[in-house]
Amino acid sequence: MGSGKSHWGKIWSVLYQFNFIDLDEEIEKREQQSIADIFEKKGENYFRKKEAQTLRSLQLEENSIISCGGGSPCFYDNINWMNDHGLTVFLNASPNYILDNIKYERDKRPLLKHTNEEELLFFIQQKIKERISFYNKAKIIVEAADLRSDSFIDIKNFQS
Repeated sequence: MGSGKSHWGKIWSVLYQFNFIDLDEEIEKREQQSIADIFEKKGENYFRKKEAQTLRSLQLEENSIISCGGGSPCFYDNINWMNDHGLTVFLNASPNYILDNIKYERDKRPLLKHTNEEELLFFIQQKIKERISFYNKAKIIVEAADLRSDSFIDIKNFQS
């Protein structure tokens, strides 16, 4: 969350002519409601099941970039499935970097809707602690703060 997955995925897909899929947007399209509404009306467990089902149902083309939500790798063995079906990239970011990226869009993020900045920073720190063991299973780890438009070349060349 807030590391720049969708931001960079969209930029790189245009620059390098890759197909771009935002997993959250795909879920919203299939469920015909926002992620926030899904969380609010049906709960996180329902969302996580739909997330895993949607991920596995994508028609993966060779030149595709898929932006997954921050929790995606942590449920239903998703990180191993992603590693088996593509090149996984963890955009590592400090809690303050993430805070700067998300503090003005809390309403779009169901888990953060009712937090102040101090609570938000604590929440980010806790989520990183909970999730880091999954994130570290990615095939490539890059520092989010160091990314540029041409960073994708290094990522793509990792496969070769």
